[in-house]
Amino acid sequence: MKNISLFSISMLVMTTLLAGCGHPPQTGNPSPSPSPSASAAVPPTTEPVETPGKSPSPSPSPSDPVIDQLASLTVNEKIGQLVIVGLEGTAMTAQTKTMIEKYHVGGFILYKDNIADVPQTISLLNALKKANSASRAPLWLSVDQEGGKVNRMPDPIMNTPEAQQIGKANDRSYTQQIGEAIGEELLALGFNMDFAPVLDINSNPDNPVIGSRSFGSDAQKVTVHGLEMMEGIRSKQVAAVVKHFPGHGDTSVDSHLELPVVHKSLSELQSFELQPFKEAVGQEADAIMIAHLLLPHIDKTYPASLSKELITGLLRDSLGYDGVVMTDDMTMGGIVKNFSIGNAAVRSVQAGSDILLIGHDPKLQIAVLNALRKAVEDQTITEERLDQSVLRILRLKAKYGLKDSPAEQTDPAAINRIIEEALQTKTKS
Repeated sequence: MKNISLFSISMLVMTTLLAGCGHPPQTGNPSPSPSPSASAAVPPTTEPVETPGKSPSPSPSPSDPVIDQLASLTVNEKIGQLVIVGLEGTAMTAQTKTMIEKYHVGGFILYKDNIADVPQTISLLNALKKANSASRAPLWLSVDQEGGKVNRMPDPIMNTPEAQQIGKANDRSYTQQIGEAIGEELLALGFNMDFAPVLDINSNPDNPVIGSRSFGSDAQKVTVHGLEMMEGIRSKQVAAVVKHFPGHGDTSVDSHLELPVVHKSLSELQSFELQPFKEAVGQEADAIMIAHLLLPHIDKTYPASLSKELITGLLRDSLGYDGVVMTDDMTMGGIVKNFSIGNAAVRSVQAGSDILLIGHDPKLQIAVLNALRKAVEDQTITEERLDQSVLRILRLKAKYGLKDSPAEQTDPAAINRIIEEALQTKTKS
């Protein structure tokens, strides 16, 4: 996907119209740019007059519905799209409704304590959709569903194997079948985004947070099976968020608790940790999650999730990724023990992030939203920069055809049959 600004769309339409009316090409410097929040140029409503002996003017290109959607959003609605938040309890609350109606958040993440059983999970997600029905952008409804020890599914839905077991089987077809089963179960419950698969290479035996969540200690194996899992999940119309860029495998500190430091040079990262992510970029990954890791050889001051050198310089410019970039949970110890969460959120967007994950604590969630609003008001974050991120987010939502229509209740036994069939492919291969 190319970087697209509203100004670029407007100039493309105007150039087409001028060429169609017989004007010569423009030379020299273009005229000053309009406001980046301006709508795309509107074609004239009068019929063009045909000149004898000349071809009729070409019809203007149809408008881009995502550009139109972006132009329809208020600044506060755009700011809300930059945030996915957690919620408390297993049912809709006044606080959750406020996050939708007042702050226009772009989506929600559910954790294990938000999920009691299948009917409750579907009902909760449907209630979120209903509350968002007046919004001009549907919700991301996300979850960490990796399988193994990171399992958010309610009983009696079967669990899928952890990544380490899948990597040991070393069967690409089996891996993709497991990915498809995860996608099927999430879609059946009403989710549309999964924070999986893990593309970290488990190279440090003292790593307290990755371990068996990785497909292995070999870069090629992690690449192959990580991308098969990604394709399996998204083949079922669930967006797959690969994680944790630029690689959380060689750490001995859990970023949920503290800020890990990785003493590797860029060349060392390129030869190992970055390999799965580079291939994911080549396969147009839906979204990439940035880790809270300090890499002092690249950025001495800020962790990857706040670092322009790592997000814009490395991921976007060097690796060529123009999809959605999102942070790991900003309420983790790696951030809140070292930074003000509001300042960290603003810096992350300035660095190139599109979505900030704020998993816990309504006060911290509101602090982030208020900090973003103030940053846009004082042009610390320009509206052009805001539009870049929102456009990426809206395009991904459009890719998956997100709608806030309710999901029907489903039979857990039907979901388990899909998982059982996927598990059986291992023995057949």
